[in-house]
Amino acid sequence: MHANEEGRPVTLDRREGPYGEVALRRHGERFEIIANGTFLMDTSDGRSERLLVDAALAALPADRTGLSVLIGGLGVGFSLAHAVREPRWERIAVAERERAVVDWHRAGHLAPFSEHALDDPRVTVLEGDLVAYLREADATYDALCLDIDNGPHWTVTDDNRGLYGPEGLAACRARLTPGGVLAVWSAKPSAAFEDALRSARFTQVRTMETPVNRGVPDVVHLAITPG
Repeated sequence: MHANEEGRPVTLDRREGPYGEVALRRHGERFEIIANGTFLMDTSDGRSERLLVDAALAALPADRTGLSVLIGGLGVGFSLAHAVREPRWERIAVAERERAVVDWHRAGHLAPFSEHALDDPRVTVLEGDLVAYLREADATYDALCLDIDNGPHWTVTDDNRGLYGPEGLAACRARLTPGGVLAVWSAKPSAAFEDALRSARFTQVRTMETPVNRGVPDVVHLAITPG
């Protein structure tokens, strides 16, 4: 299905889930995920999503083996596909709370963008709320690569706000191995979030930018747990 002659987006699927409505649209050649009427991401440019994974890996010691990463969430699949290309990641988990998004990747319009990475034997799909998982799980990871909102101050749902405060960051720290890396995607930089990371006892806090076609650069906030 293609956009109509006026170039308006065409909705390919729309579902009501436990967190509201999620929709997949096609606008010209790109696909867009819309959550509760808010644009979340599209397939036009995956540079910052790939930076999210690359920056986390680069922050880990080069001689560290058996690496594990938790990606939250699946989105249009750029981060997961990029992680699967890297053999140093021996265990890859991806958290996605919307069943529709998983379906679109398993046998739908988004499968080419995740490059069928869900079939990789290293990959485990965690279907459910990432924030709850971080607070309740026993598993630990060498890296958390989080991209579930448009940024710490622009969340898709109110429930996600706690992730970027003291309790949420403490939960992230608890899910990381000593010297592990927290990488958080954002549509714009946030000095306040950097301060929150330091207050949560993360070290080496820094922000990396990726240029975009229009507007301010996308960024990845990076922080390290004490070794």
